[in-house]
Amino acid sequence: MRTGTFLTEEIESGPAGAKIGAFFDVDGTLLSGFSGIAFWRDRLLSGQMSASDLSENLLAWVGFQRGQIGFSGILTAWSSMLRGTPEQELVDTGGRLFEEERATRVFPESRALVAAHLRRGHTVAIVSAATRYQIEPLARDLGIERVLCTRLEVDDEGRFTGQYLRPACWGDGKADAVRALAAEEGLDLAQSYFYSDAAEDLPLFEIVGRPRPTNPDARLARIAEKRAWPQRRFGSRGRPSLADVVRTGLSAASSGLALALGVPLALVTGRPKVGLDFALGAWGDLGTALAGIELRVRGEEHLWSARPAVFIFNHQSSLDVLILCKLLRRDFVGVAKKELRRVPLLGTLASWMGTVFIDRADSGAAIRALQPAVDALRMGTSLAIAPEGTRAPTPRLGRFKKGAFHMALQARAPIVPIVIKNALDALPKSGLVVRPATLEVVVLPPISTRDWKRETIDQHVADVRALYEEVLAD
Repeated sequence: MRTGTFLTEEIESGPAGAKIGAFFDVDGTLLSGFSGIAFWRDRLLSGQMSASDLSENLLAWVGFQRGQIGFSGILTAWSSMLRGTPEQELVDTGGRLFEEERATRVFPESRALVAAHLRRGHTVAIVSAATRYQIEPLARDLGIERVLCTRLEVDDEGRFTGQYLRPACWGDGKADAVRALAAEEGLDLAQSYFYSDAAEDLPLFEIVGRPRPTNPDARLARIAEKRAWPQRRFGSRGRPSLADVVRTGLSAASSGLALALGVPLALVTGRPKVGLDFALGAWGDLGTALAGIELRVRGEEHLWSARPAVFIFNHQSSLDVLILCKLLRRDFVGVAKKELRRVPLLGTLASWMGTVFIDRADSGAAIRALQPAVDALRMGTSLAIAPEGTRAPTPRLGRFKKGAFHMALQARAPIVPIVIKNALDALPKSGLVVRPATLEVVVLPPISTRDWKRETIDQHVADVRALYEEVLAD
C-alpha cells in the first residue's frame, strides 16, 4: 500500500467541501525536526550572527526548554537579532534553505494527508508559531494557500524593526487565529481536523471536532490516550532504525553480487552483453527486495512494446537507477552527467554498464558525447535518461532539457515516459538510508517521433512534460 493510504481513508470517506478545515502544525508534524535551527545555523555560518546574538538566542532557548521563560522570550531574542535586516533577505534565505535541506525532511505521510484534504475540497491551512519565511516555501510546495503564523514587524523601508506583532501564533494564539479564519470563511470547526505533535497546542486541539495528534510528544500522547484521540507516528524521516541501515547496506552490496553472477555467465557464453543484462536485472531484483522496496507498476507492457526506445523518467532519488534496472532489465544503457563517474562504486558500476557521460556545462561537448548513444539506439540498444537532468528535492517536476528528445528524433526512436510517483518516500535527495516503501510507477504508451521536426521540438517537450504533470497530479 502506498505511503499514507491507510491514513487518508478517514478523509476520503468523510464530508467534503470548503466548510471543513484541516489545520497543520509544522515542526514534528509536516516535517521532521525544528525548522528554526536551519535559519540560526545559516546566519551563524554566514557571519550575520554576532557573539552576543548567539548568546542571547541560546539563553532564551535553554530558558524556554526549562520553563523559565515563555515562547515570547525566544521571539524577542530572534526579532532583536534581525533589527535592520531587509525582509527580502529572509524571504530569499527561506526559499534557499527549503530547497537545500528542509524539503527532504517533509514526512511523506503528512504530504499524503494534505493532498487528501485538498482533493476533498477542504480549507487547508498551516498554523505555526514560526514565521512566514520558514513556512511559505513549504506551503507552496504542498499546495497550501493559507498560512497562519507569527509575524515580524517591518518598517516602511522593508527592514525589520526588531519587534514581532502580538499576539504570537503560539498556544492560545493558534486557537485564536483559527477562530478568526473560521469566522471569515464560515468553517465548521466541529467537523474540522488539527494535526500537531505538541501539547502546547492543546487550546487548538480542543476547539476542533477531529483532533489528530501526530508524532505526539510525551505529554500530548498521555492526553490523547485519556481522551481517545487517534494518534499517528511516522518513521519515514528523522533518525533511521538499525534495520533500515542494515537493509540499505545489503541493497548497496547486492550490486557486487549481481556483477559476480554476471561475469561467469559472460565467460561461459562468450558474450559479455549476456552477463551485463543478467547483472542489471539481478541487481534490480536483489537491490529492491533487500531495501524493502516494492514496485506497483501500471502500463508495464509499454516497457517492451517498442524497443529500442528512449526511456525518460522523472528524477527524484538515487533509487531511480535501481528502479530502472528492475523495470528495463536488459538491452539498455543510461545517460548521466559526468560527475557520476567520480562517485565511488556507483561511478565504476555505471561505466561498466556502458553509461554515456555528458558534460552539461559544455553544450558542444554534450552533443558530441551523445553520438555514441544515438548509434546505440540505431543498433538496437535502448537509452534511459532523466530530462530534468538532476534530482529534485520535492515531487514537483523540474524543467525538461531537450537532449533526450533530440536523440530520439535523430534516431527516429520512440520515447517511452516512465513516471515514478513517490521515490522520495523511500530515499529523498541527499538521503543515505532507504526506508521500506511501496513505490508507484506509471509507464505511458510509446510516443512516435517519426513525424517530429527540429523546429517543433520545444512543443514536443512541452507536450510530454504535460503528460507527467497529469499523472503526478492523479
